[in-house]
Amino acid sequence: MTNSTEVNIAGRTIGLGYAPFIIAEMSGNHNQSLARALAIVEAVARAGAHALKIQTYTPDTMTLALDEREFHISDPTSLWAGTSLYKLYGEAYTPWEWHKPIFERARDLGIIAFSTPFDDTAVDFLESLEVPCYKIASFENTDLPLIRRVAATGKPLLISTGMATVAELDETVRAAREAGCNDLILLKCTSTYPATAANTNILTIPHLRELFGCEAGLSDHTMGVGVSVASVALGATVIEKHFTLKRADGGVDSAFSMEPAEMAQLVVETERAWQALGQVSYGPIEAEKKSIQFRRSLYVVRDLKAGDVLTRENVRAIRPGLGLPTRYYEIVLGKKVARDVEKGTPVNWDLLG
Repeated sequence: MTNSTEVNIAGRTIGLGYAPFIIAEMSGNHNQSLARALAIVEAVARAGAHALKIQTYTPDTMTLALDEREFHISDPTSLWAGTSLYKLYGEAYTPWEWHKPIFERARDLGIIAFSTPFDDTAVDFLESLEVPCYKIASFENTDLPLIRRVAATGKPLLISTGMATVAELDETVRAAREAGCNDLILLKCTSTYPATAANTNILTIPHLRELFGCEAGLSDHTMGVGVSVASVALGATVIEKHFTLKRADGGVDSAFSMEPAEMAQLVVETERAWQALGQVSYGPIEAEKKSIQFRRSLYVVRDLKAGDVLTRENVRAIRPGLGLPTRYYEIVLGKKVARDVEKGTPVNWDLLG
């Protein structure tokens, strides 16, 4: 019997009974080079990630060409301080003519490729490329018209939940389902770049699953693999991480992106965490049965003659475990041995007179 919340994307099943689905987000880390974008696809495949995600927009579909007031990034703590939104998106966007070669390279290498659309024109374009699923970014998770448009494709939908209240998420999920989305995955996300572990609150993941009756995962902007690995123990079935060839190369998202060796580690360690969950288990499993012999048990530790009494000086609890269990220690003390006994003989009932 399958879990009713399981989602199938391009032949891969996502659910609690399967290893976590690992998505590498290219974002703007192509640094305006198609050759670098294709090299990123190849590095993602070598690292063992299951999917590559890009973003589909233009500066004009995102914002206005203004560099003043709220259109200028003035927050000194921002990675992008001192520029305008329009210039930032102009630097970060993936040219639409690159989408097809990027997707084709991914398919050739056996990884799933899809995108985040930001308006109806992007959805129409991605539909023409036959993407297998869609992602809604945190900043668009309250854009109900966009969500309805994407949901109407009938394809699986991943939604990052950054900043959204429960009420907003309820509205978002209802809009998606009413518009035709049957396969939904919500990703816990903290919309800071980078995010800290302390601000990640991954205990929300099982709550998302229970509250909305869907698959749940993590869009992780923290550094390293620790938060993602921990999220798997809480039932995350999808992990998304930004990816670059080398942080030192720079780029709009490079500061909080994983390098290839780190992505490979993420794939291995999240699957290891998932395997470790197993089930509630007590007693020796099959693999442990050979180890039972190395438990402590009762042994004669001095040579004895028939009729000698067992004492604390000549009987001890030691390894291995071929003698009587140690719980019989007090019972055998004071008993006589029925025959001569050599040091190193396991104590058993036949030995006693």
